[in-house]
Amino acid sequence: MQKHKKNAFKLDLTALHAVCEVNYARLLRLFPDYENRNTREFIVGSAAVRLCVVERCRYTTIFRIEQQRGESRWLGQLHIELRAYHDARMLEVGMFQSHRRIAARYEYPNDRMFAQDEKFQQNCFLSDWLEHCQQNGRAAFDVCAPEMDP
Repeated sequence: MQKHKKNAFKLDLTALHAVCEVNYARLLRLFPDYENRNTREFIVGSAAVRLCVVERCRYTTIFRIEQQRGESRWLGQLHIELRAYHDARMLEVGMFQSHRRIAARYEYPNDRMFAQDEKFQQNCFLSDWLEHCQQNGRAAFDVCAPEMDP
């Protein structure tokens, strides 16, 4: 009987870096004044989204994303912590929901049932979510322009 040798999983570091670079650009479009403000709030569908600066350092900033009141039961509440590396212009997921310190790769199966490329998948989700916010987000408060005198 011949045993099938399982191919070893290889992380595609180039693809991960590309996603992190796109995420950096997308976050800065959503929160361009993060250096001067601590929060940015907007609405996406029925969800209230808040981007918060948790910590600022010379070359990095830690952000937190909080989403409340979403329509979907499985994604109604979203909590993600992000690390922005300004010198590399990259943004990566540091915490997703309650899972901290996600490894770049996992043996499969594992106790937590993470995918072999869990870190990559979380960063791809972030990329899709940030793009969705860019395309569908609106100001949290209705802003009315002052009326002009005739």
